[in-house]
Amino acid sequence: MPISVVIPTLNEAEHLEATIRSAAGRSVDEIVVVDGGSEDATTDIAAALGARVVDSERGRAAQLNAGAAVATGEVLLFLHADTTLPPDFDRLIVEALAEPRVVGGRFDIDLQPSSPLIWLTARLISLRSRLSRIATGDQGLFVRRGVFEAMGGFPALPIMEDLTFSIDLKRRGRIACLRARVVSSSRRWRQDGVVRTILLMWTMRFLYFCGVPPARLHAWYRDTR
Repeated sequence: MPISVVIPTLNEAEHLEATIRSAAGRSVDEIVVVDGGSEDATTDIAAALGARVVDSERGRAAQLNAGAAVATGEVLLFLHADTTLPPDFDRLIVEALAEPRVVGGRFDIDLQPSSPLIWLTARLISLRSRLSRIATGDQGLFVRRGVFEAMGGFPALPIMEDLTFSIDLKRRGRIACLRARVVSSSRRWRQDGVVRTILLMWTMRFLYFCGVPPARLHAWYRDTR
């Protein structure tokens, strides 16, 4: 069951090498780096490490869909550029998808560098996701290609595209919640403060589920940064 890893990037030279190296696996046929106009060495690093580099319009949903369009694997694994995969991730994915009712899944998450509050936050993110069967992009979302195509890919939203996709995916079949952890950068949490980030994220999700348009949420999110 060949896997294509799709990584959207924008000025991710600092983290990308570790991410690409972690994505090398026996079942991984290709790593597709979809760049939204980086001005640093992101694309040079990707090419030097053997990844396929694709240019795309800027925006995570557009970049993820552009990567999926050129990928050839039966399984698509969408990975943030600052997130590294656990050992044997490909074997774990293949084993999970051996169950025909499983349409996709995600990993638990660890946030690094850590602190007691960041450690707790990561554990709560994993627990919430396990209970709800809904995940965000930094957890390493994977999906069967046929299911992804039937869904029409990621919705063309400026924000919440991963959450919307995950909710739709859950309606299509079983979600594998793998206990192995991806390691994602805690830079956002450290930069904005853990409590403030949590409050912001939950407020945005509440407003989203109340029907506030993603474009308005995106504008508000930029104003709070």
